[in-house]
Amino acid sequence: MSGRLRGLVAKLDLKAGDTLISLGDLVDKGPDPAGTVKYLRHLKASAEFEVILVAANHEDRHLRYRRNLSLRPKVARAQAEGFSELPKLMENLDAADWAFLESAVLFHRIPEHNLLLVHGGIPGNMHTFPDTLEEVEMMPKKHQKNLRQILRTRYISAEDGRFLALGKENAGDPFWAETYDGRFGHVVFGHQPWFDGPREFPHATGIDTGAVDGGALTALVVQEDGAKGYVSTA
Repeated sequence: MSGRLRGLVAKLDLKAGDTLISLGDLVDKGPDPAGTVKYLRHLKASAEFEVILVAANHEDRHLRYRRNLSLRPKVARAQAEGFSELPKLMENLDAADWAFLESAVLFHRIPEHNLLLVHGGIPGNMHTFPDTLEEVEMMPKKHQKNLRQILRTRYISAEDGRFLALGKENAGDPFWAETYDGRFGHVVFGHQPWFDGPREFPHATGIDTGAVDGGALTALVVQEDGAKGYVSTA
């Protein structure tokens, strides 16, 4: 994946003043997850343009495993059973790499274009959303935990819009973006692959085009005047 990411970044031809925003899932995807993390970390440290990493469910799992190794070793051992990627990544990332992953933001807003960038999606029963990351820090822990559902949301309950864990959806439960009404802005998200190209909904755009499964790696490019387009690399 790191090679394809390098190719996409080169194709974007980013300049000083530009911002590159990754929607996450750098790990558990492709043959070189550690290389992908290191590449993006070094890019953030050395590039003339800004690099922002949005938190995603796969990185979140590894970060929880790393914390559990010292805080709850029994839980860590249970996490690693049947999922060898957890200890393997621990061996291949250094402290600076983990600090980079820890620096991921839960969401990113581009207010001048009314865009909200998240990894997963917005549950239908979510009626408020913070404007800034600072507001998240002031929220009660319970509300912070509920907000983190945006890392994993795909399908939501047809009855009340609540978040459904993967595999818990029933026939008739919609994909979240099918019913999202734009209340928090136009959402740009990853998480769910669309193999026929970026998927556009009335108030959301999915840009995961299944690179790890043979699809393209895609970026949404937003110009200063609001014009949008896609850049992909096979």
